[in-house]
Parts: sequence; C-alpha cells; structure tokens
Amino acid sequence: MAGSHGGSPKSWLAVIIILVGFAVGGVALCVGPNWMVFWAGAAIIAIGGVVALMVDIFSDVIVDAPRVPMDHANRGN
Repeated sequence: MAGSHGGSPKSWLAVIIILVGFAVGGVALCVGPNWMVFWAGAAIIAIGGVVALMVDIFSDVIVDAPRVPMDHANRGN
C-alpha cells in the first residue's frame, strides 16, 4: 500500500475490536446505564489494545513524501 495511510488488515482488525468495545460501552450508557455491559465494553477495548500491541500497530505507518506548503504571499497579485 505504498503512498497511502491505509495500514494493514491486522491493524484494522485491532481498530475494529476497539471500535466495537466503544460501541458496546456507549450503548450500555445510553440504555440504562447498564454497568455490566459498560464494563464488558471496556474489557473488549482492553482486548483490542492487547491485539494492537501484538500486531505491532505502531510500526504500521506508511510514510509519504513531505508536503510542500503553499506560498500564500505570491498568490496571483
């Protein structure tokens, strides 16, 4: 995936697990609050964090060429 910030499928798996945990916890707070389901969501988030560390999500960065800032001083005067 050169030239994009897409990441690898294993990193996306960790992100999806964490997102599901946030969704479960958020729904639990809205419908009750149901604290058991909320803490289950927190546990899912923790599991997603462990998965993220196991797949080394922080090294899954694709570096693009540096962007050149626009010169606003010489714009069509």
